[in-house]
Amino acid sequence: MAEVLVTLGIIGVVSAMTVPTLMQNYQRQSYITQLHKVYNEVQQGALRYMTDRNAINLMEAGLTNSAAMQEFLRDNFKIVSMGTTDSDMPWNNVSYKNLNGGSWTSGTWGCGPCAVLASGAWVCADNPKCYTYSYGGYTSGYGTFFVDTNGKKGPNIIGRDAFLMEFWSDGVLDLPKVSPACRTLGVCDGDSIEAIRNTGTACEGSTTYTHQRCFANILNNNWEMNY
Repeated sequence: MAEVLVTLGIIGVVSAMTVPTLMQNYQRQSYITQLHKVYNEVQQGALRYMTDRNAINLMEAGLTNSAAMQEFLRDNFKIVSMGTTDSDMPWNNVSYKNLNGGSWTSGTWGCGPCAVLASGAWVCADNPKCYTYSYGGYTSGYGTFFVDTNGKKGPNIIGRDAFLMEFWSDGVLDLPKVSPACRTLGVCDGDSIEAIRNTGTACEGSTTYTHQRCFANILNNNWEMNY
């Protein structure tokens, strides 16, 4: 009887240690699943947008202003609501933190709309003409893209349920400096794409929209949230 009680006690301790880990892993995977869904839908929509207009990039196809981005989002997502001014943006109602518990500052969103999706996710999308990146004789347009996988619902932490990335003129979502020329021609401002993604402010220290290492970690680790 004593041996049975000891065995049951061990099982109880192991369960107490295992269940929280399983729950954490499940939560991480749920964030990744929703993020990957948005990621795929944006890139597939961008490809259709260019194909339908016989264009070689999104700027040539006319995706060059906020109105065009509103149309793009409506064509590719089920939209509950959409805002075009700073007062409509998600972060005016939610305080985001980084993984260290520090404050995250959104800044302003000047080149595209924010939308609440039917899935409950929030997205904000600059048009890809918002900024310009040049290196090695090649120039590309890009805009910043924000995803909160579950909207106003917590934890509202950059790197857990909310992520920043760049929307490049070829329709690919990636990091700053990982330009079309870098990805397709190898003309990169760094030793490799993985190395470029790993530069800059660490994921846990993100404080503004230019800090995108959390998304970089996920891309570099084959869509695993191992932090």
